[in-house]
Amino acid sequence: MTVQEIRDTLKKLSDPEKRRRRILWEKQYQETPKLYGVPIPVVRKLSSEFFKKIKNKPKKEILQLCNDLLKSGYSEERTAAFDWAFRLRRTYEESDFHLLESWLTEHVRSWGACDDFCTHALGAFIYRFPEFIQKTRRWTRSENRWIRRASAVCLIYSVRRKERLKDIFETADALLTDQDVMVQKGYGWMLKEASNHFPLEVFNYVMKHRKEMPRTALRYAIEKLSSELRIEAMKRE
Repeated sequence: MTVQEIRDTLKKLSDPEKRRRRILWEKQYQETPKLYGVPIPVVRKLSSEFFKKIKNKPKKEILQLCNDLLKSGYSEERTAAFDWAFRLRRTYEESDFHLLESWLTEHVRSWGACDDFCTHALGAFIYRFPEFIQKTRRWTRSENRWIRRASAVCLIYSVRRKERLKDIFETADALLTDQDVMVQKGYGWMLKEASNHFPLEVFNYVMKHRKEMPRTALRYAIEKLSSELRIEAMKRE
């Protein structure tokens, strides 16, 4: 009933014009999402309200509700599912990795889905169980651009908490010469987040690899460094 209630509410809130504009915007990334046309802030508020109704259910039941939402393919339902999964982060166990990985491979088909999932539910799991980073490292070799991007973005949750710097550099190494711009932006963003706490380490990494690193990734990585360090990093010898 909860899932159907959400769907009925989203249908009532749907806006054909917002849906049309969002689809046009997404097409620049070669994606064509299924949408109701409800703004994300409205979806998140709705998700929060509905979670109050289910928060006392067993974790297994809530995760099944997330599965049910994800199967529809609608962007707004996916946002609610990933939000609920993040709210369960303190209850995660190692055995939950298989489910989270399956969500990544089956339901993440856009940059928005990738970043939402990886910086929240999946990122929180990796922070809690860092031993799974070796499994995420395999994603750097995937044919799927979003899975490769996920291998980097899923570490942002940890580095924001001043953890996993060594793993971040190893993941950047694996993605260093990736030709997909969305992957370049993903690992560049990861390095940029690391620079908030480890600016000199990130600068030294960029200086070591700047001849190989695509310009897009480099620009993202150095965005929050001091102007002096940015100028130095952008030089081409």
